[in-house]
Parts: sequence; structure tokens; C-alpha cells
Amino acid sequence: MVEVLSGLIPERGVAAALRADASVRLDNGPEFTSRVLDQWAYWNGVVLDFTRPGKPTDNAIMEALNSRFRQECLKEH
Repeated sequence: MVEVLSGLIPERGVAAALRADASVRLDNGPEFTSRVLDQWAYWNGVVLDFTRPGKPTDNAIMEALNSRFRQECLKEH
């Protein structure tokens, strides 16, 4: 995850995507709860906003997108 995000910064920049009061909303999946991601966010001035565990309604739009993507793309292959 950190490699992908680090690769996007030179291309798009952190400030262009995030205002000072903005944050990145994440679920509590293992790819988002690592110490490395936490350090990356701190070094790049990004605020990580985690949804409450077991509450998919906190991020319903993304949960629906993930579900549809899994059904239509990932389970096909």
C-alpha cells in the first residue's frame, strides 16, 4: 500500500488531493493498519481516518463498490 501511495505523490502530489482539513478514510483491513502506513502518513502530512470496526455503514458507498467489484471482476477469474 505504501509503495502505491508513494508512487502517486510525484505524479499527483499530496496537497493537490488533500486540503488541510481533509483525511483519507480507511477500513480496518490488514493492509491499512500497519505501522509502515502510519509512518508514511505522518511523514507526508496525511490524516488517516479509520471507520469503526464492524460498521460497514460508516463507508457504505465504498463497501457497495467493493462488493460489486468482487462479484463482477474478481470472482470471475
